[in-house]
Amino acid sequence: MTRILLSLAVFVFFALCVYGMWHGWKRRQREQAGLPAFPSTPETLGAARLETTGVYIGTTNAGNWQDRVQVGDIGFRAEATLSLVPEGVAIERVGASPIFIPAGSIRGARTDRGLAGKVMFSEEGLLVVQWENDGHLFDTGFRGDDKDVYDEWVAALVGGKA
Repeated sequence: MTRILLSLAVFVFFALCVYGMWHGWKRRQREQAGLPAFPSTPETLGAARLETTGVYIGTTNAGNWQDRVQVGDIGFRAEATLSLVPEGVAIERVGASPIFIPAGSIRGARTDRGLAGKVMFSEEGLLVVQWENDGHLFDTGFRGDDKDVYDEWVAALVGGKA
């Protein structure tokens, strides 16, 4: 009987934790409902000048590396291809909608250790693009399969070649 009660207590605790996470996710979505809509990807894009594969980590409100944007499916991590095209930065995510950052919106780029709750061991584990959308600053993070290309990406994005 004690074993059954203990098992039931563990199950109830686990269910409460899952409910708390779900409730927190929904609350954050409601709070972020006023954020500007993300730009849609243009019908046609020019040839990619840089391209790399990896994982889209997430988008946060700039300056707060843990404040993940969770509107729609923007908050979902996914395998992705990051492309620098003349129109901006295109992120094609597997199993989620694409994300597009117009070239004129890009305010900076850097490598960083953490974003959206993801922390890397290396100081240069993530490529982060800072961009502006309707007066609101965002940081979008990407963990590339090949981190040796980060310097080239930062130079291209910061140097105004985006």
